[in-house]
Amino acid sequence: MNPTCKKRLGAIRLETMKVVAQEEIAPAIFEIVLEGEMVEAMRAGQFLHLRVPDDAHLLRRPISISFIDKVKKQCHLIYRIEGAGTAIFSTLSQGDTLDVMGPQGNGFDLSDLDEQSQILLVGGGIGVPPLLEVAKELHARGVKVVTVLGFATKDAVILETELAQYGEVFVTTDDGSYGIKGNVSVVIKDLDNQFDAVYSCGAPGMMKYINQTFYNHPRAYLSLESRMACGMGACYACVLKVPESETVSQRVCEDGPVFRTGTVVL
Repeated sequence: MNPTCKKRLGAIRLETMKVVAQEEIAPAIFEIVLEGEMVEAMRAGQFLHLRVPDDAHLLRRPISISFIDKVKKQCHLIYRIEGAGTAIFSTLSQGDTLDVMGPQGNGFDLSDLDEQSQILLVGGGIGVPPLLEVAKELHARGVKVVTVLGFATKDAVILETELAQYGEVFVTTDDGSYGIKGNVSVVIKDLDNQFDAVYSCGAPGMMKYINQTFYNHPRAYLSLESRMACGMGACYACVLKVPESETVSQRVCEDGPVFRTGTVVL
């Protein structure tokens, strides 16, 4: 086993967390609230690796952390039913438990931002949830938060009201059924503001756009989604190439899921 994996295994946490609540917030999209000691170590932009409570599904499912309440020792996760494993998660209710590994990943860098700062959040679809904790924490410091969200259609819109508590929110839909017709680029190209930091999470096409648009920005970040097996960097199932290198790579689970723009090939 390589040294990085040994270090990771030494720091990893495994906990049986309690389900406090769960509800369907949009078609096939669920918000689940978990409670446990692990919450004290969580940071914005990290994810949890959840074991499916069914012996037929061996691989854990990575789900990003949407909201952290360290006082109550609770965290909120939002996920979409993609297959049999996540369908089983959706049947859980108050009092059930989940085998959780985490918190995983590097998370977003929220340092050196204050009431003189202005940041841009860009989220798409099921990539929106991890941005909620970013907005909450930075708004509490007096940072001005501008959010641009993209969805396929009106029925898919999530977290608009929650994010609006922390700043101005623009919503786009591909079909124009809600908000502004088009994708997030329609809004972003007309924003004249100079942002001190940019935080984003969404589908591959959106991430490519953010990577290109803010390629040389010193503090623009991409939170990337990937299929994972081990979640600890050992299996190399979630590898990304690095610009101008044929030998160096980055793992979404271990080196990410957050990367600065311009540092990985999308």
